[in-house]
Amino acid sequence: MLAFRSLAFYLGYVGATVVWGGFWTVFGVFLPFRTRFRVIINWWSRFVLFWLRSTCNIRYVIDGMDNIPDRACVVLARHESTWETLFLQSLFVPQATVIKASLLHIPFFGWPFRLLRPIAINRDRPRDALRIIAEVGQKRLDEDIWVVLFPEGTRCDVGEVGKFGPGGSYLCRASGSPCLVIAHNAGRYWPPHQFLKRPGEIRVKIAAPFETKGKTAKEINRLAYDRMRELYSSLEPSA
Repeated sequence: MLAFRSLAFYLGYVGATVVWGGFWTVFGVFLPFRTRFRVIINWWSRFVLFWLRSTCNIRYVIDGMDNIPDRACVVLARHESTWETLFLQSLFVPQATVIKASLLHIPFFGWPFRLLRPIAINRDRPRDALRIIAEVGQKRLDEDIWVVLFPEGTRCDVGEVGKFGPGGSYLCRASGSPCLVIAHNAGRYWPPHQFLKRPGEIRVKIAAPFETKGKTAKEINRLAYDRMRELYSSLEPSA
């Protein structure tokens, strides 16, 4: 039954991506940016989360919605699944996600994603990546566009909090933006690189944002890491 449900999910997921991505690759350029973001990625993400719940019975509950500030800031989120990439796109509108530049070459996904002004970096050139994150991220924040990063850099195993890269703290230091940390346990239900999805309720915790002005990048990174561990430990006792 899990295999059947997972197959049904992927059929809808891939089908929606091809149809939606193909259509908006052609027509999305004619829309204003904020409208473009909503109809291209926000609506698509919401559909995929709905389809996931319908086929695989994976739900989610959020603790800390009242901690989200009124104005866009830097968001550092836990990375252990594909689920959070969809969830965050549905929660922060509009946003600029820091992503690997290679993702923009994926057919039907990367093509329309280019229109959403993400912050694309090459991980093989870390100095250039930090510069791009700081310069482009500052511009996005000035436009009241959320900047979302996965500080662990890659999907981590359930129960572990990976080392934080410097990109998010570097941007906070350069911009003076508050830092919003988000943890979740989606990997228990949508494991990375696995076909089968497991029914259950994903728990999401959003910490109160902390001010970064006057702090060094290392101090910001440590505060964010400690906050992530604290949040995650309440979701995964083994962390």
